[in-house]
Amino acid sequence: MGRYVARRLLQMIPVFIGSTALIFCAMYALPGDPVRTMMGEKSYDPAQIANIKADLGLDLPLWHQYWNYLTGLFQGDFGTQIASGRPVSEVIADALPVTIQLTLYSFAIIVVVGIALGVLGGLRADTWVDRVLLVFTMLLISIPVFVLGFVLQYFFAFELQWVTPTVQSSDSWGQLTLPAVVLAGLSLAYVVRLTRTSVAENLRSDFVRTAVAKGLPRRRVVGIHLMRNSLIPVVTFLGTELGALLAGAVVTEGIFNVHGIGNVIYQSLMRLEGATVVGVVSLIVILYLATSLIVDLLYAVLDPRIRYA
Repeated sequence: MGRYVARRLLQMIPVFIGSTALIFCAMYALPGDPVRTMMGEKSYDPAQIANIKADLGLDLPLWHQYWNYLTGLFQGDFGTQIASGRPVSEVIADALPVTIQLTLYSFAIIVVVGIALGVLGGLRADTWVDRVLLVFTMLLISIPVFVLGFVLQYFFAFELQWVTPTVQSSDSWGQLTLPAVVLAGLSLAYVVRLTRTSVAENLRSDFVRTAVAKGLPRRRVVGIHLMRNSLIPVVTFLGTELGALLAGAVVTEGIFNVHGIGNVIYQSLMRLEGATVVGVVSLIVILYLATSLIVDLLYAVLDPRIRYA
C-alpha cells in the first residue's frame, strides 16, 4: 500500500505542473493589460505602467513568469493581486471557507439523497417508483445549472418567500440551502442513476442469491453484501465530483451572490488578474488530486478483494 501511495504521489507532480501551466498560458494569452485595466478610464503614465509591470514581473517572458510562479508556489506564495496589492493566499483564505461550506453542503445532499433514491430505485426496478425517479433525474440532467438556479430562486424566494433571493450571511446554513440544492442538482441526478443501475445489477448476482439462500436478514443482505459492492462506481464518481463542485460554484455563487471562490474567479477574470485565477485553480487541482487518491484507497475498504501491491 505504501509503495502504491508513493507512486501515485509521484504521478501527481506532472499532472499538477501540466494543468497549472495550461491555465497560466490561457490566462496570459487573453487580450488586454491587467495593469491598464486596473486604472480604468484614468489617464496614465506609460513609465508608471512599466514600473508596475517590472515590480510584478509581468515584463518577463511567459516561461520565466511561470517558473517564478511555480517556485513561489512550492514556498506557499500564490502571487500578488494587482488591484489590491494583497497576497493571493490571503484573498483565497478569505473566500475559500465559504465555498468549502457550500460545497460540503451540496456534497452531503448528493450523498444522502442521491444514494437513498438510487437504492430505492434499484430495489424496485421496473416499477412506478423507478420510472418516476428516472423521469426526475432526466429532468435535472437536461436543465442547465443557471436556468435551474433562476427558476428555484424565482419560485422559492419571490413567489413563496420561503428564502431570501440572495445570501445575506454565509454563516447561515438556511440561506445556503437553496444554492446548495442548485449546485447539487446535476451531480445528484447522476448519483441516483448510477446507484440505481449498480444496485439493480448486483441484486441479480450470485453472492446476493447465496446470502439470501443462507437465510440472512434482508437488512444485512442489502446493507452489507449488496451496498458494499454497489457503491464502488458511486464512490469513484463522488471522488471526482468533489473537485467539479468547487469549480461549478462559480455560476451558483454568482446567481445567489455568495462571496466565495467563484466570486473571486469572476472578479479576477473581469480584471484580467491572471495570478489570482491561477492561484485558485492550483488549489482546486491540489484538492482534486487528493480526493482522487483517497477514492482509490477507499476501494480496498469497500471491497476486500481489492489490494494494492
